[in-house]
Amino acid sequence: MSRVAKKPIPVPNGVEFKVEGQALSVKGSKGSLGMTLHPDVEVVQDGAALKVAPRTADKTADAIAGTTRAILANMVHGVTQGFQKKLELQGVGYRAQAQGKAVNLQLGYSHPVLYQLPEGITVQTPSQTEIIISGADRQRVGQVAAEIRGVRPPEPYKGKGVRYAGERVRRKEAKKK
Repeated sequence: MSRVAKKPIPVPNGVEFKVEGQALSVKGSKGSLGMTLHPDVEVVQDGAALKVAPRTADKTADAIAGTTRAILANMVHGVTQGFQKKLELQGVGYRAQAQGKAVNLQLGYSHPVLYQLPEGITVQTPSQTEIIISGADRQRVGQVAAEIRGVRPPEPYKGKGVRYAGERVRRKEAKKK
C-alpha cells in the first residue's frame, strides 16, 4: 500500500465531513469543498481522523489511494486555514488593482487587462506591485495565480513581468556588437 495513503488525516474541531456513496464533502470555517471518490478507494472515519484505503490489492488502486489522501488532506487544510499565493509585478508602469470580483492589470500593453475571478477566490493588492490570491481550494488558487502570471510572464533579458514571490528568473546576456 502507498506510504502516503497509510498516514491518517487529522480532522480538527469545527470541520464537518460527509461520505454519501462516492460523493465526499468537507465543510469548515473558510467554506466547503467536495469531490467524487474513485471506485477503487474508500474513506473511513476513525474517531477524529480519516483513513484512505484501496479496495483492491491492485497497483493502480494503491496509487489512487495516495493521491486521494493528498487531495483530501488539502481539502481539510483549505476549509480550516485556506491557501495563499503571492505574485510580484516588476517593470516600469506595471501595476495591479483589485476591483471586487476582478483584478485590473496594467502590464505594458496598450490596454488594461481585466481578469475576472472565479467563485471562491479572493484577491488583495497591498501595494500596486503585489497581488495576494487566497481561497479554500488549493488547485483553484494555483490555477488563478498561473493564469494571471500567464498574462505577462517574466522575460529573460530585463526580468520584467509577473512572477511568483521568491521566484528567480534566469537572466540572459544581451547581444554584443
